[in-house]
Amino acid sequence: MKRLLHGIDVSNWQGSVDWDAHAKSGVAFAFAKATEGGTYTDRFFRRNWQGMRESWIVCGAYHFGRPTGDPAEHARHFLRTISAAGGLRRGDLVALDLETNDGLPPERVARYARRWCHYVERNAGVRPFVYTFLWFAKAGYCAGLGEYPLWIASPAQPRGRPLVPTPWQGWTIHQHSNSPLDRNVFLGSREELTRLGFQAR
Repeated sequence: MKRLLHGIDVSNWQGSVDWDAHAKSGVAFAFAKATEGGTYTDRFFRRNWQGMRESWIVCGAYHFGRPTGDPAEHARHFLRTISAAGGLRRGDLVALDLETNDGLPPERVARYARRWCHYVERNAGVRPFVYTFLWFAKAGYCAGLGEYPLWIASPAQPRGRPLVPTPWQGWTIHQHSNSPLDRNVFLGSREELTRLGFQAR
């Protein structure tokens, strides 16, 4: 039987994170917010990226999507921010946080997300995870994203047993708790998780 690999996700709201303490407590992977929209950079991202790396935690970076903007411009900003913090190494993970519609209809939001993901995959050589909520996906905002690994926020469901919305057939990461810290699980080994990340060219 596969074991659950434990992870967390953070942003500037957590302030300074003690990555060594998290690693010692069993955290094996983590995502840190890098960017939002086309100009915002999380002021703690560089510190978090380096802290995860130094603590031997599988590194993940995420972009908070703002669908009213240019997805290519936003993706470039995201990749530049990672590069400035030390760049991608084998096994590093990237994700699009898709949870706001910015007042746009589902088809516009889904098109933004598809274009953002395609840009990152084409230019960085890594397939992004898509982080979203059940209701958001059910409303049609994630149409056409089923080829990307699902990181589902489903705190109402038991750990490792989230509900899976279309267009996905299964989940990859389950955010099962958001208080006092966002906690996640991956069903599989560290090696299996890093295979979903960046592979050096």
